[in-house]
Amino acid sequence: MTILRTERLTLRPLAPEDAEAYAAMRYHPAVAEWLLPAAGDPVDAALASIERFAQSWQQRRYAPWGLFLEGRLIGHGGLNFVPEFGETEVLWALHPDFWGQGYATEMARAALDYGFKERGLRLIFAMTMPDNSPSQAVMRRLGLTYRKNVVYKGFDAVWLDITREKWLASWT
Repeated sequence: MTILRTERLTLRPLAPEDAEAYAAMRYHPAVAEWLLPAAGDPVDAALASIERFAQSWQQRRYAPWGLFLEGRLIGHGGLNFVPEFGETEVLWALHPDFWGQGYATEMARAALDYGFKERGLRLIFAMTMPDNSPSQAVMRRLGLTYRKNVVYKGFDAVWLDITREKWLASWT
């Protein structure tokens, strides 16, 4: 499992001991509004996500990281293979106290770099609900281009993506 450091953040795989802090971020009402719903106890759901991420680290050598600022978990983000589309997405979610400060862009830039340079991915996409304009702004800032509307697990979403060639030409 890979740990990355950006200018301000430490990106490291989540561990079971992060479950309570992760649940507090992930299931905060302002965050949950933009993510797929989860049933049951938030800490149990967080533990299940952490286990799913650990399996992806073993299988693919990438998964979402916990985003840590000065040792505090402020969100999650990274790469996630989506079997329904046969492609890898870059995703993020931050506690509302940390919105609008550039952390999503900073993390996503590191994740895209890792995916293209270290994992050799050919394309990475991002998707969000059509009215989530802040996330779409992050996507565009990173050079992702709108491609299509999709339905994912019953929810309408917009799909933006970037190829390895475009990323390497733009950011190296």
